[in-house]
Amino acid sequence: MGKHSLQQESKLPASVKGAIVMGAMAATTTGVFPAITATAATVEIPGIGNFDVPDEFTPQVQQFNQTVKDAATALQTPGALGGGAQVGAPAVAPAPQFQLPTIFNKPSSVGDIALHAAETKVGAQYSWGATGPYSFDCSGLVQWAYKQAGIELPRTSFEQSNVGAPVAFDDLQPGDIVITNGGGHVGIYAGDGKLLNAVQSGTPVSYTPLHASQVVTARRVVNA
Repeated sequence: MGKHSLQQESKLPASVKGAIVMGAMAATTTGVFPAITATAATVEIPGIGNFDVPDEFTPQVQQFNQTVKDAATALQTPGALGGGAQVGAPAVAPAPQFQLPTIFNKPSSVGDIALHAAETKVGAQYSWGATGPYSFDCSGLVQWAYKQAGIELPRTSFEQSNVGAPVAFDDLQPGDIVITNGGGHVGIYAGDGKLLNAVQSGTPVSYTPLHASQVVTARRVVNA
């Protein structure tokens, strides 16, 4: 039995092989191929085979063979494509910079923290004397919200009307404590002319319009 060649014989048709050789040589040679003589240079194409071309193209053939070998070596060298990329691996675009929505950013003041806490209770039921966490009366909501910010407020709206520092209506900021109804009601200013509060029996925690004429006093707590 005859010995098999160690290099697998290419199964490509001769016409295809010739086209490949011609295309490969075009990158490094110019001119028209004359008839192949008895002496010929050999073009080495990895994975396809070796092909003879006219001897007068020996310099170009040598250059082509060296270029192919250099390219094969580069492809087999880790990091040769930059960053250790693998041949055939899809390009990976840089991950976009992601910024958390404002609601997840740490609030900058005690009032902000209290307001954000109270906002999580929108829709909770009103219950006289309740201080949370599932139902509230007006001062109970304010007390609970500020407790989430590390502030212990007194229990009633009348007592809460004396905490912190007084604030003019035009200077209100979100998180300020606002006393209305002659001192008998309290809520947290939510900005845009709205008060977040436990309104009354039958009405859940919600936002209501706030006007200057309703305000008895407004207070700002600035320290934790």
